[in-house]
Amino acid sequence: FMPRRGGGGGRPPEDVDSLLRCGADKVSVNTAAINDPTLISRVAERFGNQVLVLSVDARRERGEQHTQSGFEVTTMGGRKSTGIDALWWARRAEELGAGEVLLNSMDADGTQQGFDLEMIRAMREVVSIPIIASGGAGKAQDFPPAIAAGADAVLAASIFHYGKVTIGEVKDELRRAGYAVR
Repeated sequence: FMPRRGGGGGRPPEDVDSLLRCGADKVSVNTAAINDPTLISRVAERFGNQVLVLSVDARRERGEQHTQSGFEVTTMGGRKSTGIDALWWARRAEELGAGEVLLNSMDADGTQQGFDLEMIRAMREVVSIPIIASGGAGKAQDFPPAIAAGADAVLAASIFHYGKVTIGEVKDELRRAGYAVR
């Protein structure tokens, strides 16, 4: 079993309904929710918060933007600054009804140097909903520290696409670290 998640582009409740009818288990929102935070509560009220995943593309501040936590929400794959504090935004989205946070560290994404453990820990301190950590995995040994830092799930792409690591190797590593794995 692997849940299917739809995402990308606008997400009015009608689009969410269509994605769910096509077989998605969850729907992620990022820019659409930033532009209209009421979207979170409207989707959660209609379909339940278990459906809604807030996707947060966060990075350490750059330039003149200053957020309280030092982590800023970005859009456009990390290319566009929003000036929004990532921790504040995730906490607010949880209050509005988000059921999970997909936390993608734009600083770590693609580096294969490991997950951004500091960012995961900081996010865990402010939200109680599940956190999916993304960005930075390079080897099977990178996954247990992300769980220890507070992630409920871990996500990786290129290391699997290019055969650098197998899913079985990651599961074995997580089991060795004492984590339950399906």
